[in-house]
Amino acid sequence: MAAEPFTIAIPEESLEDLRARLRQTRWATDFGNDDWRYGANEEYLHEFVDYWLNNYDWREQEKKMNSFANFKTEIDGVPIHFIHEKGKGPNPTPLILTHGWPWTFWDLNEVIRPLTDPASFGGDPEDAFDVIVPSLPGFGFSTPLRKTGVQPVQTADLWLKLMRDVLEYDQFGAQGGDWGAFVTAQLGHKYPEHLMGIHMTLPWLLGEGGFMPASADDYGPGEEDWFEQMNTRMQSAASHVAVHSNDPQTLAYAMNDSPVGLAAWLIERRRNWSDCDGDIEKSFTKEHLINTVMIYWLTESFSTTVRYYWENARAPWTASHDRKPTIETPTAIAVFPRELILVPRKLAEERTNLQRWTLMPSGGHFAPAEEPELVVEDLRAFFRTIKSA
Repeated sequence: MAAEPFTIAIPEESLEDLRARLRQTRWATDFGNDDWRYGANEEYLHEFVDYWLNNYDWREQEKKMNSFANFKTEIDGVPIHFIHEKGKGPNPTPLILTHGWPWTFWDLNEVIRPLTDPASFGGDPEDAFDVIVPSLPGFGFSTPLRKTGVQPVQTADLWLKLMRDVLEYDQFGAQGGDWGAFVTAQLGHKYPEHLMGIHMTLPWLLGEGGFMPASADDYGPGEEDWFEQMNTRMQSAASHVAVHSNDPQTLAYAMNDSPVGLAAWLIERRRNWSDCDGDIEKSFTKEHLINTVMIYWLTESFSTTVRYYWENARAPWTASHDRKPTIETPTAIAVFPRELILVPRKLAEERTNLQRWTLMPSGGHFAPAEEPELVVEDLRAFFRTIKSA
């Protein structure tokens, strides 16, 4: 297997088509929705689209994306796009970072250079990483996906082949959030001989009951309100989980036709799941939000990103071994206060080889985009202990 250099180069006619669609938007009636109780607020979307049309420059953002070393390969019939940046230090640690939904690979852009070149960001060159950031199968530039059955467990197998067979790393670390945490956890479970350590910002603990604890009784001192907070926040995930898991293709026709509809679907979740207190631009710039929508739109990948849920719902996780803990690989969990899933430490200690547990002061579901410095420092500290062990 080989990887070929890849340059992001969107045809101008695709951008012209997008601008025409934005100008011709048929807006839905919206009233009594200042607090977004009914979903995405029209006033904000109007402001967002005006900025998109008149201030945003895709070519500038495309240039930033191409400033990293991008590649594409195909593994088991699945196209994979990834960034591969070599570390600047005496012994860089290979590290694969995996995003989730509604993320893209670009949600990790602010952690790449501090991880690869710590000395330029006030760090120690000994903490350098070789950083690999793939787009999940069917997401963004890991397209076009024309194969059914692709889901997180299979993605872990693809990532092992990417790291070992394409990039020739036999030992490496892994980090992830959302679906990326599931993939990371599976790597740590199935391939402990290849994984130096895993780091998750949304803990998928694997095993009976998945990542959800049995009851509020599992939470210990300092975690008393976590169960109620988690259940409240997870209500905002119910709608997309239901449609993505049951009839994703029906929704995909609308999202592939309307850029404003796509933006509304993605942005509402960004607002609900980040640590923004209802002000989405407290957590993300307009450029970052538009970049997210653009990557979904320009690659026409929404349909395959949501099928990831459908495929996962029909492929129940099964253990690769019966040893305890389920995840033997040294594990770090960073707990961000506005994350969707807050697992009790006791359960994490039972199911993983837990070596580091960090309670973060701020941040939500999109930790590398919301709080890149916190993520970088936690990764450095964790893998520093792994390398010295």
